[in-house]
Amino acid sequence: MPEVMDTADKLSSYLFRNAAGDDNPPNAIEVRDQAAQLGRQLVDAMQTAQVTGDRLGQLVRNLFECLELGKEGAEISLRAGENPNSLQRPI
Repeated sequence: MPEVMDTADKLSSYLFRNAAGDDNPPNAIEVRDQAAQLGRQLVDAMQTAQVTGDRLGQLVRNLFECLELGKEGAEISLRAGENPNSLQRPI
């Protein structure tokens, strides 16, 4: 479980440092891609530690939707434990 917490902390710190302003920074695509990579690593760590669940999956999907990677978020959220029949899932 330490890997899950470490990766979540890295993602949180990264987003905090790079999302301080209202406008997208000039390197917005790089920031998005790095945040998505950390999100993928987080889901990998969650699966390894067997720390998954419906709410966690929804949070992962929401993260990827905020990064404008909704399709990937809908897929990876299932690995994070989101209920495939959840009413919150995109149609």
